[in-house]
Amino acid sequence: MAAVTAAAVSTSAAAAVTKASPSSAHCFLPCPPRTRAAHQRGLLLRAQVSTTDAAAVAAAPAKKEKISKKQDEGVVTNKYRPKEPYVGKCLLNTKITADDAPGETWHMVFSTEGEIPYREGQSIGVIADGVDKNGKPHKLRLYSIASSALGDFGDSKTVSLCVKRLVYTNDQGEIVKGVCSNFLCDLKPGSDVKITGPVGKEMLMPKDPNANIIMLATGTGIAPFRSFLWKMFFEKYDDYKFNGLAWLFLGVPTSSSLLYKEEFDKMKAKAPENFRVDYAVSREQTNAQGEKMYIQTRMAEYKEELWELLKKDNTYVYMCGLKGMEKGIDDIMVSLAAKDGIDWADYKKQLKKGEQWNVEVY
Repeated sequence: MAAVTAAAVSTSAAAAVTKASPSSAHCFLPCPPRTRAAHQRGLLLRAQVSTTDAAAVAAAPAKKEKISKKQDEGVVTNKYRPKEPYVGKCLLNTKITADDAPGETWHMVFSTEGEIPYREGQSIGVIADGVDKNGKPHKLRLYSIASSALGDFGDSKTVSLCVKRLVYTNDQGEIVKGVCSNFLCDLKPGSDVKITGPVGKEMLMPKDPNANIIMLATGTGIAPFRSFLWKMFFEKYDDYKFNGLAWLFLGVPTSSSLLYKEEFDKMKAKAPENFRVDYAVSREQTNAQGEKMYIQTRMAEYKEELWELLKKDNTYVYMCGLKGMEKGIDDIMVSLAAKDGIDWADYKKQLKKGEQWNVEVY
């Protein structure tokens, strides 16, 4: 049918050209000698132009394919979608904040049997059981993966999440519970969980094993960095050994809200030259000026050192957590860059273009 339609269009177009251009119609008739010669010169000229154009196209350099600085070879995305999710099992679900912490955060491990081939820095979607107020299945919620590609059990058959239970009081004074976060935090071992993905390439690790990797997290934004750090310091690979600097800044409201601190202490003891960690506990700590210790406040204490690192081609910044944190960090860098005659906004654009400034905030 398409071929017939195309032929019909071509015939109509040809007829339209014949009607519109009498001289075109004359070309099908014997031409007087002078007209025929002019016509032949026109054909020769068009042939020369066409040959020149073709040569120009052939001489044009082929567009270079952009080679990513990140570990993106063979990355899989969207293997499982909402209509046909993967159904895994909850293997473990543990509260990792103290009882007096402002809110609960849970670490959970799901079975995948190797069917969700994710990478460090990717996310998965979760669809809570039940239906919404309209009787339709709940929409998926995305969560950053908190385990390395090998998983917490080291067999590439599990995926882990770090989830804060969402409970708040609305303007009407009613207590509201986040559907998916409460579903996840209440999961019991053996329960089914519907998973989509994996998704995302923004937060993939750099290929360079000697890179400087600055990780900025608030709360459960620590998830992708736990995955990074497990690969760097707890696991062994034939083709990857981290020899650079991993510097983590983690912001939480109270010390009882610190996440994975015991793991980070072990990493620090194992690789003191390669791993640094600084905490910002906003309700308990202040700086020299008496200001609350947010993540940008803690970073300001090392601002010159951080700026020197940011001027290096092998430094990568990753940011995950609350949206407001990026502005606070921008405020620090503007004056530092200006001292070197650099416009921070332009420089940050260059960093983003070079895959050295990576942000996942919410």
